[in-house]
Amino acid sequence: MKKIISIAMIFAILFTLIFSVKVYADTLDTLNISIDKNTVHPGENITVTINFGTDLTAYTFDIYYDKKLVEYVSAEGATQTTPSDEKVRVYYLDSTGGSQPRQSMTATFKAKTEGITTSNPTNFRITAEGLTKPDTSKFDNITDPKIQTFTVEPIFVDYAISLNYEGDVIVNEEKDMKLLVSSTMGKNYEHARIEASATSDVQGTAKLLATDGDGQTQYDIIESGWGDPAGEPIGGENVNKVLNVRGLFSKAGNYTVTVKLIDRDESDETIVSKAFQIAVKEKTTSGGNGTPTQTPGQTNTQGQTSTGTNNQTPSTLPKTGDTIYLAIVPIIAILAASYIFFSKKK
Repeated sequence: MKKIISIAMIFAILFTLIFSVKVYADTLDTLNISIDKNTVHPGENITVTINFGTDLTAYTFDIYYDKKLVEYVSAEGATQTTPSDEKVRVYYLDSTGGSQPRQSMTATFKAKTEGITTSNPTNFRITAEGLTKPDTSKFDNITDPKIQTFTVEPIFVDYAISLNYEGDVIVNEEKDMKLLVSSTMGKNYEHARIEASATSDVQGTAKLLATDGDGQTQYDIIESGWGDPAGEPIGGENVNKVLNVRGLFSKAGNYTVTVKLIDRDESDETIVSKAFQIAVKEKTTSGGNGTPTQTPGQTNTQGQTSTGTNNQTPSTLPKTGDTIYLAIVPIIAILAASYIFFSKKK
C-alpha cells in the first residue's frame, strides 16, 4: 500500500511539473515597421507599413495615435477594423484555412487641418496579438509597443520685414517709422530677436530709436538690438509684430539700413533679413515772408528753378502811363494850326 501511495505521489509531482511549465511561442524577430514620410502637413496622408517578414494567416494589430493631430482613414490587409479615439484595431483572418497568408499590411491616417499652428512631434505605437502561422502555431504577442515618430506641422510662410514712413527724412530730425515683422504662418522660434545695422555714402551715423513698454527706457536697435537679450518667442498664424521706431540721421545723404530677425538658439543664425534705402535731405529754411529761401540755381519744392539776382538790361522798355501824353500833344498842335489857317482865310 505504501508503495502504491509513493508511486501516486511521484506521478502527481510529475503532472504538476509538466503543466506548470510555461510553453513559449516563437518571437517574430523579422517584423519591420516604417512610415512613408517624417513630416506631414494639414490635410496630407501618412501611411504606416508593417512588414511581417513571414507568412501570417491571422493577426490583430493595435495602432495608437494622437487624435488631436491625425485621424484614421483606411487599412489594407484587414478583414475588419475598429477605430476608436486613441487607436485603430486591425484584424485579419485567412478564411481559406491558410491558402491566402499575408506578409504585410498598411494603415493610412490624415493630418488634422484645424488648430495646427506649430511643429508637433508625435508617433504611432503598435502592439500585436494572435500572430498565427500557416501551420496554426503562433508567435509571441507584441506587448512592448513598436514606435514610429513623425511630425505634424503647417506649411510655414517665410517672415517678411518692412520699414514704413511718410514724407521726407530730414537730417538731425527724428522721423516716425513703423518696423513690421510678419507672416501668415510663421515658423516657431523660442528665442528670436531683432537687430539692425546701417551704412551711408557720407560717413554719417544712423539710429533707430524705440522705447520699451514702460515708456521709460529707450533703445537704439542699431546699437543694441531690440527685446530680451535671450530672445522672445515668435511664430504661428498671422504673425504681425509692429514696433514704433524713430529714425535719426546725422548727415544728408543715402543710407542703407539692414534689419534682420535672428535665432538665438542657433548661434544667432539669420531667419530673415531686409535692406532699406533711405535718402536723408537737408533741412529747408524759410525767409521772413514764409517763402523757403534757396541758393541761386537750386530747385524748390514745386520743382521750379530759382535764378537769383540778375543785373542785365532789359531788351525792351516797359510801357507806362507817359506814353499816352506823348501821342496827344502832336494831335492838339495840328488841330490848332488848322484852326488858325482857316480863320485867316476867312
